[in-house]
Amino acid sequence: MITAELEFVGEPFDALALISPAAIPPADVLMPPAVTSRAPAASDRPISPAGVAGLVRGLRFAMVRAHEQVLRAQTALQLREFQVHGAFGATLPAPAATARVDTEARFKPLARTAVTELDGTALAQLAAGDIAAVFGSRYAQDGANPDIRLSGTSLAAVRGLDLYGGTRGRGGFTARVRATDHAAPEHDVVEAVVQCAQVFALYTGLHLCLADATFERSAPGLPDQPVVLDYAAPGGSDIELSLEVTEIDLVPRPYLRIDAEASIAGGAVGRVRGVTIAVVEKPGVPIGPELGGVPARWLGRVGRFGERALLSEFHLAHMCRGDQGIGMGPEFTPNSARKATRPPDGGLLLVDRFMEMTGTRGTLDGGSHRTEYDSPADSWYYLDTANASMPNCVYMETSLQAALLLGYYLGPTLADPEATVSLRNLGGTATVLREVDLRDKTIVEHSQLLSTSPVPGSILQNFAYTMTVDGEPFYSGDTLFGYFSDAAMANQNGLDAGRSVPTWLDDQPTAPATRTIDIAARRADPHARLVSRGHLALLDRVRVVDGGGRYGQGYLHAVQPIDPSHWVFARHFRYDPVIPGSFGIESCIQAMQEWVLDSGFAAGMTNPGFVLPVGLPFTWKYRGQFLPTDGEYTLEVHVKRVEQRPDRVRVVGEASMWKPGLRIYELSDIAVELRAEGALPW
Repeated sequence: MITAELEFVGEPFDALALISPAAIPPADVLMPPAVTSRAPAASDRPISPAGVAGLVRGLRFAMVRAHEQVLRAQTALQLREFQVHGAFGATLPAPAATARVDTEARFKPLARTAVTELDGTALAQLAAGDIAAVFGSRYAQDGANPDIRLSGTSLAAVRGLDLYGGTRGRGGFTARVRATDHAAPEHDVVEAVVQCAQVFALYTGLHLCLADATFERSAPGLPDQPVVLDYAAPGGSDIELSLEVTEIDLVPRPYLRIDAEASIAGGAVGRVRGVTIAVVEKPGVPIGPELGGVPARWLGRVGRFGERALLSEFHLAHMCRGDQGIGMGPEFTPNSARKATRPPDGGLLLVDRFMEMTGTRGTLDGGSHRTEYDSPADSWYYLDTANASMPNCVYMETSLQAALLLGYYLGPTLADPEATVSLRNLGGTATVLREVDLRDKTIVEHSQLLSTSPVPGSILQNFAYTMTVDGEPFYSGDTLFGYFSDAAMANQNGLDAGRSVPTWLDDQPTAPATRTIDIAARRADPHARLVSRGHLALLDRVRVVDGGGRYGQGYLHAVQPIDPSHWVFARHFRYDPVIPGSFGIESCIQAMQEWVLDSGFAAGMTNPGFVLPVGLPFTWKYRGQFLPTDGEYTLEVHVKRVEQRPDRVRVVGEASMWKPGLRIYELSDIAVELRAEGALPW
């Protein structure tokens, strides 16, 4: 297979001839001791369980070592090709400048550890396959992946492991390579970079989503990238490597690519570019659900609390932008490259694992599942929100995504697999049950499908859900989703039966006095507090009518251009870009937050912060969506009441949103709350 990939022809290839004799394991390691054959005696006893276990360990060890030799052979073949074509010693152009990955698009590791330095002992443990002993219990896999390990012992130390290091922000670290007297030092440096890539793959937990896999230099569906080597240095000296991850992803298989700069005694001696390491299942090992959505065996992922998961981050990634057949079962394979229901992508994918599920695919009258979502403190939404913790839009997205995935997984669209449908949320009610900081927490959601109702041009599904953290509920609600045909999507009439209903401001016989809150100017001030930024910069300015609106408590009005290149369209959804309804709601919340600050309610508060109001049900209704081509959206908020308690203020309103000519969102009891740090609960 290797020679075919490289189109090798000519003399038979001996991989061992191109590697150091010291790297060849002794025969008694590669092969178990010979057993003398004889006729069984009557006194013979069955082999003890311990003896059987020893034979299995020996066979597994021999298989692993044989696999390592194949990897070395592939590297040696590549090196020979470089020598033939004069690659060694050639002067390579400097790498082109690359943009740093956006915080929202950063790869989310499957496990995290505080370990950033590895000495010889830790590296030996990784070479022995004891990953959890080095990086911690989050990396334990309940016996899965017995053959995932470093492929050699070239590395003496690894330093500065950084998930978001390097110029690209995809990962970086340094390593020291042991000195050797190898006749081909370029082989040593490539082999060392391969092992460095394996270290980073283990560090980010790429192996944790498969059950029985090995490290490979390529993967099914992954475009090949040749290794480019520019290296000229004698052997016999320690090599320092500065490494940068250039790609890392879970699709089509968990993989990463890495570049390295090599130096000796502080002087540059070369570089290696394009080394690929992938985690690939062994032949015949299942990696996704079978027909009907039920895995034939456990697929390898362990949840946050040590329980075996049903589906993992790998399957969620395939659901949103890979092979839906891998993610959900072969019935969904045709949906992979066309407009179909799928969860959001990138940093807007807010479900990590399916832990358990009840229900039968094709039976749509009920079902339930439990999901997990890890919410790291360095997530983009914590960095960009004006809130003291998670913003409302993420509460909504993670809860609604978990619910819709339950419904879709059970197969409402499979009755007509050729039909093109669009998934839309139609509304719901949600209540915050307690104030909690969700940074570095794992959110567990229990979702229940209550009903499925086919109607002309659509299928409607009702859900109830509750989110918990640390074993206690903190958010619950119910929601309605619909799967709509193209004809139904083209015939949307909004909330007012197709009539054009003006905003309150436009409907006044005499234009009232207004003032403007310039949010963009506040955002431009790096020292301004309590303002949404970056990915959550959803409003630039708000017009205020003091004492105006339906309730005479104040009125807010905003018109915001829609940028077709806005990051959210690439995430929500693939082949079907729309602004998430939760982001429209977040725009109204930001308008209210700015009004609270502008009205002076923060005066006298110590380190104030915005939180989601507890115990107040919030209801939303959607009858349309905002598209990249809509040009702008308009919102209005009628302040309904202002409530104050010691060190807290809560503002409750009614809101609507328009696309050009059509009112499509209606929000009841939308609320914001500002509180001083340490204030008593509401």
